[in-house]
Amino acid sequence: MKTESNLEKVLNAGHLAVTSECGPPRGALPEEVVKKSKYLEGVVDAVNITDNQTAMVRMSSFAASVITKQQGLHPLLQMVTRDRNRLAMQADIIGAYSLGIDTMLCLSGDHTKFGDHPMAANVHDIDSVQLIQMVKQMRDEGKFQGGADLKGDPPKMFIGAAANPFADPFELRVMRLAKKINAGADFIQTQCIFNVDKFEKWMEGVRARRLHEKCYILAGITPIKSVGAAKFMQNRVPGMEVPQEIVDRMAATPKEEQPEEGIKICVEAIERLKNVEGVAGFHIMAIEWEEKVEEIVKRAGLYPRPQV
Repeated sequence: MKTESNLEKVLNAGHLAVTSECGPPRGALPEEVVKKSKYLEGVVDAVNITDNQTAMVRMSSFAASVITKQQGLHPLLQMVTRDRNRLAMQADIIGAYSLGIDTMLCLSGDHTKFGDHPMAANVHDIDSVQLIQMVKQMRDEGKFQGGADLKGDPPKMFIGAAANPFADPFELRVMRLAKKINAGADFIQTQCIFNVDKFEKWMEGVRARRLHEKCYILAGITPIKSVGAAKFMQNRVPGMEVPQEIVDRMAATPKEEQPEEGIKICVEAIERLKNVEGVAGFHIMAIEWEEKVEEIVKRAGLYPRPQV
């Protein structure tokens, strides 16, 4: 055990972990964070709090993480390198840890051209791999990146990173994962998995390099609400691969039954992925559909969550 993170405890005990997401509101609306937190209470081991998701201004991940923790959940602080330099990021890391937040996800972030401030500068003082290294150095060596010693207890963060098994070139995806693990990532959350065959092929490469023995891999799962959502993800979301058979299956389902069909597809994927060696758990991204996470977790046989 490197930290006191609830997520690390669940994974270290050998249980299939479950995480989910809570997107902060686009305003000073703490009650929205509380509402979403209530949907996830008792059904996940940690809750990702996104950081200006899709490059659009939202309540800070830091603030929403504190609100989520006040509700008795275990927040997973997301941090993107797009918006801050290394001084600001290190300040937020020690600030978050001082408030009891001990799990984080290191990301580059979506380019600002995709958001509501396309004119904004992308900072990227360091990249996501360097962010992982920086957090690890702060935790394990008690040093800031600049070399000075931290005062007091170092921030014992359980360090996460993201992986996309479907981006091009596919041949380099495992190598990219290895780079993040070598930098210090303790766990990985993957992009949404719809093409299970391709994910299994990626996992073959992961196992060939024994990366699953060095890091916990959580498979990303997203329930589809409608055929329109399936087509949007297939055609408009970079790095996401939605097979045509899933689009066709949703299209063949009556409109009022499509949400239920989307959840069926989601549960089927979880059941299949449970049998993939190296999958340590699931990251359920029910975007603006948090009220369905409990149903998915229960139908997939992932409930009750372990007490560790």
